[in-house]
Amino acid sequence: MGLKVAIQMDPVEAIDIAADSTFRIGIEAQERGHSLFYYTPDMLSWREGRVVACGWPLELRAVRGDHYSLGAEAEVDLSDFDVVWLRQDPPFDMGYITTTHILERLTPGTLVVNDPFWVRNFPEKLLVLNFLDLTPPTLIARDLATIRAFKEAHGDIILKPLYGNGGAGVFKLAHGDTNLTALHELFTSISREPLICQKYLPDVERGDKRVILIDGEAVGAINRVPLKGETRSNMHVGGRPERIALDDRDREIAARIGPLLRAKGQIFVGIDVIGGWLTEINVTSPTGIQELERFDGTNSARLIWEAIEGRLKA
Repeated sequence: MGLKVAIQMDPVEAIDIAADSTFRIGIEAQERGHSLFYYTPDMLSWREGRVVACGWPLELRAVRGDHYSLGAEAEVDLSDFDVVWLRQDPPFDMGYITTTHILERLTPGTLVVNDPFWVRNFPEKLLVLNFLDLTPPTLIARDLATIRAFKEAHGDIILKPLYGNGGAGVFKLAHGDTNLTALHELFTSISREPLICQKYLPDVERGDKRVILIDGEAVGAINRVPLKGETRSNMHVGGRPERIALDDRDREIAARIGPLLRAKGQIFVGIDVIGGWLTEINVTSPTGIQELERFDGTNSARLIWEAIEGRLKA
């Protein structure tokens, strides 16, 4: 029987249909007989005990320039849906966090993917702290002297916003770099949040591996290679996706973190692995399934829906 599916996402007209994971998940849902309803996060509300969204019935198709059709605008009670997808892109700011609080009110009657309570409590750069033996040396701090001491201890470091995304604001500071104070002034002038520092991993020049986990199981990986002269490998800033296989270290990492992700309702997760070290666990709006499908034929969208349908039956 077809499911009623609502998708909370960024504007559908602007997505890249050749790369967007939400688009691929929606296409797969249609092929399985599920109906789609689409709304943007600003159209979500809590109204006198009801979780309400204003949006549109949605039909997707893999035709560039003509990839969607909308039905008549409607206001819906999201508790009437079987599945609600939390799929807008970060930044993981208070607006994003507020949507998790509102969507949490739907559970357990409606399945929200990924579980909003644990999306809120598992920020990508913080969840890795549960697995110290899998991660490079890491510091979370705002104090300049503390950051400077970390840099002196570890030489080359990566400095970035704790709640950033897509490679924005990521800096490599080499051992003799004198820009730390200026960067600290810049970051602290625009945000009250701490910064995250990690020991620089030279293996990133050969790529930052994105491993896709579905219901806690690693199903495949892509390698994201940075542009020449660039530290960041994110595809948002020009990183080139390449075919790559899972290795024993990837499977070891997945086996360690997978049970926790599965238990907390994190059905679709993308982890970042550089030189065998876990650097991020992405639960908000992970990407990479279209590239994986092109490289080795793995239909992650089908596996995601099988996991969702299995949870609903259970």
